[in-house]
Amino acid sequence: MATLQLRAVTKDFGTTRVIHGVDLAVADGEFVVFVGPSGCGKSTLLRLICGLEQVTSGDIMIDGAKVDHVSAADRGLAMVFQSYALYPHMTVRQNMSFGLENIGTPRAEIEAKVDGAAKLLRLDALLDRRPTQLSGGQRQRVAIGRAIVREPRIFLFDEPLSNLDAELRVSMRGEIIALHRRLKATMVYVTHDQVEAMTMADKIVVLRAGRIEQVGTPLDLYNKPANRFVAGFIGSPQMNFVPVSVADVDGSGIALRLPGGATTLVSRPHPATRPGDALILGIRPEHVRVAVAGTQASMPMRVELVEHLGGHSLLYGSVVGVEGARVTAHVEGQTSVRVGDTVAMALSPSSCHLFATDESGLAV
Repeated sequence: MATLQLRAVTKDFGTTRVIHGVDLAVADGEFVVFVGPSGCGKSTLLRLICGLEQVTSGDIMIDGAKVDHVSAADRGLAMVFQSYALYPHMTVRQNMSFGLENIGTPRAEIEAKVDGAAKLLRLDALLDRRPTQLSGGQRQRVAIGRAIVREPRIFLFDEPLSNLDAELRVSMRGEIIALHRRLKATMVYVTHDQVEAMTMADKIVVLRAGRIEQVGTPLDLYNKPANRFVAGFIGSPQMNFVPVSVADVDGSGIALRLPGGATTLVSRPHPATRPGDALILGIRPEHVRVAVAGTQASMPMRVELVEHLGGHSLLYGSVVGVEGARVTAHVEGQTSVRVGDTVAMALSPSSCHLFATDESGLAV
């Protein structure tokens, strides 16, 4: 187990900078997930940590010691890749022991480590099989077992579940979480799937265009997003964004004028906000509901799609009178709303988020 620290890390490919001054601290035994859209730099950052790429500037430190110029083989890390990268002509046991054999580990020690990892990962009965005789989930467990036997200081995972089907992904998420609890090891995990990030991480690092947008626990990011990008990326279905204007500001909060003319009071006073200011209202689908008659905090939505999911329904539509403003509502149970209906959608004022309209999209 080990700590990991990145200080002002940059990475250039030719004249193009892809990682821009990243600062990050990972505590001993912490499970940290890098998440973001394709091309945000998360896999590049992982490759910098493990030594497969060299930093352009800045420092990478493991247990307080700089490792920028230490080879990948000597950093004491183990990487689990998106592809299983197993040797097809070798058995499970041989795949797991191959790395240890290459560094001259005594045979008895190899056998003990492989048997221990196999038991931990429930591969005991599969040690004499070859990869072609295994399921996708079993192959991924072998790849993880190959990392475990090396007893690394830090485990690195680069989208290890992306090749699995949906059901296997869910079960493997649970297995990796349980493995982390048993090993109490430091783990850094890369994914583009925010559901994986939310369910697995102790701490999430949200990346965009080679920069860290926000770092925090899953619920910190969900409840208090720093900007519109984080708010829209974390949560499924994603947060709704609707342009609104400030009707009034007083000591109790900000009165917002919604599309359709209704107003709602958000208890979030902000000294720089003035009547007439334009803002972006963020509201998650689970905090939007079909309004009952007389509800004030509502706005009109034309329904364009209804997903009946049994225990709940999802309504998708556009805000009447506001070009490009789309809304998703999570409705408990089953609904009689149909495509083509225009319905009033009520908001939960205590669950509203406010963002600036400029490109920064910072939370207000």
